Amino acid sequence: MTKQDIPPPPLLSEKHNGIPERLLEQAHKAKSSIFEIATKPQSNRTQIALPQGVSEAAFHRAIESLRDQVGQANVELVKKLADGWYIENPNTHDGMHVVAEDDLVASAAVYPSTTEVVQIIVRWANEYRIPISPISIGRNYLGRRMNRILDINPDDYTCLVEPGVTYFALYEEIQARGYKHLWIDVPDIGGGSVLGNAVDRGVGYTPYGNHWSMHSGMEVVLPTGEVIRTGMGALPGNNSWQLFAPGFGPTPDGLFSQSNLGIVTKMGLGLMPNPGGHEAYLYTFPKEEDLAQLIEIIRPLRIAMILENVAQLRHVSMQVALKGKPRSQYYNGKGCVPDKIIHDIANRLSHGDCAWLYYGMSYGPPEIRKYKLDIIEKEFMKIPGARRIDPSTLSSDDYFWVRDRFASGVPEIEELRWVNWHPNGGHVAFSPVSPVRGEDATALWDIARKRREEFDLDLFPTFVVGLREMHLIVESVFNRDDPVMRNNARASVRPMVDDAAKRGYGEYRTHLTFMDQIAGTYNWNDGALMKFNEKIKDCLDPNGIMAPGKSGVWPARYRGRGWEMSAKDEASEGDGVNPSVGSVKI
Repeated sequence: MTKQDIPPPPLLSEKHNGIPERLLEQAHKAKSSIFEIATKPQSNRTQIALPQGVSEAAFHRAIESLRDQVGQANVELVKKLADGWYIENPNTHDGMHVVAEDDLVASAAVYPSTTEVVQIIVRWANEYRIPISPISIGRNYLGRRMNRILDINPDDYTCLVEPGVTYFALYEEIQARGYKHLWIDVPDIGGGSVLGNAVDRGVGYTPYGNHWSMHSGMEVVLPTGEVIRTGMGALPGNNSWQLFAPGFGPTPDGLFSQSNLGIVTKMGLGLMPNPGGHEAYLYTFPKEEDLAQLIEIIRPLRIAMILENVAQLRHVSMQVALKGKPRSQYYNGKGCVPDKIIHDIANRLSHGDCAWLYYGMSYGPPEIRKYKLDIIEKEFMKIPGARRIDPSTLSSDDYFWVRDRFASGVPEIEELRWVNWHPNGGHVAFSPVSPVRGEDATALWDIARKRREEFDLDLFPTFVVGLREMHLIVESVFNRDDPVMRNNARASVRPMVDDAAKRGYGEYRTHLTFMDQIAGTYNWNDGALMKFNEKIKDCLDPNGIMAPGKSGVWPARYRGRGWEMSAKDEASEGDGVNPSVGSVKI
């Protein structure tokens, strides 16, 4: 596809998942860079993927009933699999599929407009025993019509949003209202759902980076169609829903995080006060062996909040890929790109050659920032060859300024340039959590490197340092249209998960393909946690209609019938559903 054939991305003023006008040129470049090197043919699929245990005739009767209730235009059958990109994700299938494109396909998409319509859909699903998978903005099911910012409170520094509200939308609305004293916390890309990211326990890069910990107040449609409000929201006429998350009595909020126990239709979040100044900084470190010492330096500084934000320690390989150029421009050989080539490229970048890059931000008035930055300088320079990059030497389009905007609450679009490493780029991550200790960082990086060499993959690792823990995010980029590369990307993650679990490191979130495996590693006391989750699932979702298998939790209708996805049978369809289970009328 030529650049002239590529339609511009939608604007936020035109579509719920659009971009602000200020980013239109950047977004058009990002989209063009993806489609200009794409070689993947359009899918010729025409068959509808029928739900298990539902005949074609029964399915179509059910769909007509749903259309009668929610409107013809709001229900679409999935007959074609149209490829997309980050901002315009497909709403038909897994846009970053690490298995065959046809393996994870929806039967239909339905677009509710209110909580009441979500209730109608859930009750319909129970009546016809059709499973549903609620998604906020990723595939635009809830987001297309449920995208209202319900409240921004400039005095309490809170907001209340629906699932379709993106970081772009929330940021632009705050600016439009003139609330310069309010900041939002943003992840690497601004087009995601504010609600959805928090529910999936995502992170951003200001001191408010732990999004789940900043939530307060949820409205949830249960699998039976009932609606609850958590915390103070259970008190009619309360005035503290976004101020005090626990409320009174048991706090159920966690049951709806990374779960299949309800559809969150409203969520409150805390907003950050403008700190009165900020200063981004970047340090580079020359050797891979510096990792352990660097992490030991980071831990006490982070716990003491001298390192104030959820910061990033990136490997130079990801920094090279961030140029957005395909790997073929650098290397056409087989296997991983040789380290020498990576370092030769890095030497020509603004920061020069190195092994690790630490991006951080200091907040507050100048004298406060200087106090903290002097401590950071003293500690980081203990590593031989460490360098602080002078921002005044960097061009306005340098990636440094992208991270500067992230860490000051401004949503961006540049981050996923590294997915262009291969045509038809997809990515899948190995994402373990560990203590902030040098020996743990080294152990996890060794696990990833071992599998990189075994499967001939380029890996892009980043250590994301929370407060007392860190996530290692190892991204593997692959060509979705190359079955060998796609299979290697998938096959490499499975042993990494097992290797890490044996050493006490667990994943914090993952792709659908790996959910059963990862849930199986959390098996203390003969799998007591999973047994507990299954009891709750069967109680709240007796017909097993809500996202069966999400986070490894299968309802009784599917349980024990081979639906779990494993390395032995990645595309398992299971042995149908148990007809004797799920007869409860809602």
